[in-house]
Amino acid sequence: MEKITINPNIHTDINNRIIYANKIMWNLQAADLVEEALFNREGYLADNGALCVSTGKFTGRAPKDRYIVEDEKTRESVYWGAINKPISQEVFQNLLNKVIEDLNNKTLYVRDAYACADKAYRLNVRVINTKAYHNLFIHNMFLRPDKQGLETFEPNFTIICDPDFEADPKADGVESKNFAILNLKEKIILIGGTAYTGEMKKGIFSVLNFVLPHDEKVLSMHCSANVGKNGDTAIFFGLSGTGKTSLSTDPERALIGDDEHGWTDDKVFNIEGGCYAKVIKLSSEDEPDIFNAIKFGAIVENTRFFKGTREINYSDDTITKNTRVSYPINYINNIQ
Repeated sequence: MEKITINPNIHTDINNRIIYANKIMWNLQAADLVEEALFNREGYLADNGALCVSTGKFTGRAPKDRYIVEDEKTRESVYWGAINKPISQEVFQNLLNKVIEDLNNKTLYVRDAYACADKAYRLNVRVINTKAYHNLFIHNMFLRPDKQGLETFEPNFTIICDPDFEADPKADGVESKNFAILNLKEKIILIGGTAYTGEMKKGIFSVLNFVLPHDEKVLSMHCSANVGKNGDTAIFFGLSGTGKTSLSTDPERALIGDDEHGWTDDKVFNIEGGCYAKVIKLSSEDEPDIFNAIKFGAIVENTRFFKGTREINYSDDTITKNTRVSYPINYINNIQ
């Protein structure tokens, strides 16, 4: 994939809305994105080659600030409440316009990617980022089209992530300065005010939690999964941090995926193309596969180095206990 830059003052059309970006970089290779992140001072290289970053104020998702646009598509189909909070099309439109205005004259990183390994249910996702490491996270976590796939790519859904843009709660009709809004009709996920990368991946999972059961009669699952030599599939359910990734990364069984899956009449498929593992107290002895996957191209979030070194101190929870690493699934040796 070549590095493609759009010159200043050239615009790009995002769902019929125009962004006059200073520079747009499309589908950069991982090495290019690491270079960009280091040049932008978004992070540091560890001695194992991984890019170490801080996600700022937010070291986890903010589910109370996640909204779904209420319209004729969602009004009778979504279970509204404290988790699925409704927001009007007018509020969404106002914030979208403000975010697009904020993106003008910025450098943008755009990536085309897939969700769902089963082609029958594949979702084409275009992601627009203002941070290079966010775009690298998408490269790691979503399925990666080949050259031919990129040439014919048409997005079904667009993520716009602008962590430096903060809402005015009183004026903009949201509860906090940060927000993540799903518009299932216009097929846009709008994220602002938070740099936590997991908002992007969980945004698409939330979309698929609506689309797969509602439209496709496929069960979407927050679980890890692996398969034995005889084709027997095991799935591991549990809240974040309860051991799904660790249990599914078994040297005797092939890993299907560590977090999001679909279950059809005849198969279980991975929704993602990477792993997003917790690394608090990680050791090579206890979890060698995950430990060895932390290398160039991986992103380690909210950790610290041992003093005077670039060696990651996985036991340091000064920033958060929710320290994470993202890497492509092929960084694990035994995969399905």
